[in-house]
Amino acid sequence: MRSQKKKSRKWVKVTVSILLIMLIGVGAYGFTVYKSLNKAVDAMHQPIDRKQSEKRKEAVSLKAKDPFSVLMLGVDERKGDKGRSDTMIVLTVNPNNKSVKMLSIPRDTRTEIIGKGKEDKINHAYAFGGIPMAMDTVENLLDIPIDYYIKVNMEGFTEMVDAVGGVTVQNDLDFTQDGFHFAKGELTLNGAQALSYTRMRKEDPQGDFGRQTRQRQIIEGIVKEGASLSSLTKFSDIFTALGNNVKTNLTFDQMVSIQKGYKDAGKSIQQMEITEQGKMINKIYYGIVSSEEKQRVQNELKTQLEL
Repeated sequence: MRSQKKKSRKWVKVTVSILLIMLIGVGAYGFTVYKSLNKAVDAMHQPIDRKQSEKRKEAVSLKAKDPFSVLMLGVDERKGDKGRSDTMIVLTVNPNNKSVKMLSIPRDTRTEIIGKGKEDKINHAYAFGGIPMAMDTVENLLDIPIDYYIKVNMEGFTEMVDAVGGVTVQNDLDFTQDGFHFAKGELTLNGAQALSYTRMRKEDPQGDFGRQTRQRQIIEGIVKEGASLSSLTKFSDIFTALGNNVKTNLTFDQMVSIQKGYKDAGKSIQQMEITEQGKMINKIYYGIVSSEEKQRVQNELKTQLEL
């Protein structure tokens, strides 16, 4: 049976920065950076054909500082392959209690795939129907509206890591992947090394959970380096890399509203876990969530969204 505990550690404190990193301090950097930022957000913006959630009576208003939710998808996307969402994280942001609750959904979670008419692993929803099906399926599992999405192309790690000049991680498992040896301890990785670092899972006792931890370490490193003063001269490369590898239905104006009205919420990020029991069904491993556990998670998220 696989452990459901994930080593999120300090990275949870910077996850919301994916929403804000390109906005904080724009005024200090000047008009040139602002123009590059706007261009990058235009490249990132990818609207989807999806109706307003039936779980909301009225559309969420960021200007009115309504609590909102975001589905973050880390997708292993290669040429000619739509890919699967190896990482699924739901953020619920409440500016009134100045907090963010973050739930990581294990990729093997067995649930109904909305629009497919069957139960399967939740990460298959993206492979079957892209972002809309992934959002609808997560909505159904958690019984809350999913307002926005952010998709990060995990294959784009190479470009993003190199754009910020490399990242530093704390590695707790000695292993070799794609010809690179990763010793225990603090490591500084370039783009190619970072990609290999996130791919390994077979040698990891935690399997996919360990792999997700390494993916999160790289995301944290990218955000940390991208926000540092030493990266100011690299802003053009950083914005280009983000534009190429991050997609979201959030617009530039909505990001500005989040930066203005929700920044204090990022000071209190609370990690949530969903407990599962591993089970083999037709020789396939699934994570089974009990009805009691599902209700507990749903109630906590609904309270956070003031539903």
